[in-house]
Amino acid sequence: MASKSKKPAAPSAPGIDIGISEKDRRKVAEGLSAFLSDSYTLYLKTHNFHWNVTGPMFNSLHAMFMTQYTEQWTALDEIAERIRALGFPAPGSYAEFVKLSSIKEEQSPGGLDWQGMVRQLVSGNEAVCRTARKVIKTAEGAGDDPTVDLATQRLQIHEKYAWMLRSLLE
Repeated sequence: MASKSKKPAAPSAPGIDIGISEKDRRKVAEGLSAFLSDSYTLYLKTHNFHWNVTGPMFNSLHAMFMTQYTEQWTALDEIAERIRALGFPAPGSYAEFVKLSSIKEEQSPGGLDWQGMVRQLVSGNEAVCRTARKVIKTAEGAGDDPTVDLATQRLQIHEKYAWMLRSLLE
């Protein structure tokens, strides 16, 4: 009887050694997961309002919402990839996003006028800002400069969006 030769096991990937402890990477990844969830929830709300806005501000808001949700869509990937680079899975289901997001569902767009939509988006952008600030503090404590940079850039964008949207209501 011929003996079957065993195929050597594939070498496993080396452990993550990027100068940040696993405990700190986990804390940062958890913060980024909440940040991703807030960002995705805001993206979805912005896209929804783009589809459903009506009234005298239709043209300008339809275009503004599209600009914002398109930019937000690209950012989602950057946030998720940072979580993966830290060695943890990124949340990716609606159930996970609902659980982790600080942005709660509000009145559906069918019952909202354009001002109500804008108010919700101001609130959503500000929620993303608050979550970004938490991530920045956690990442700073861990010495995680790439996450600090990513969250700082996102913070600047969402502060600008909140300001631009709020100015429509003044």
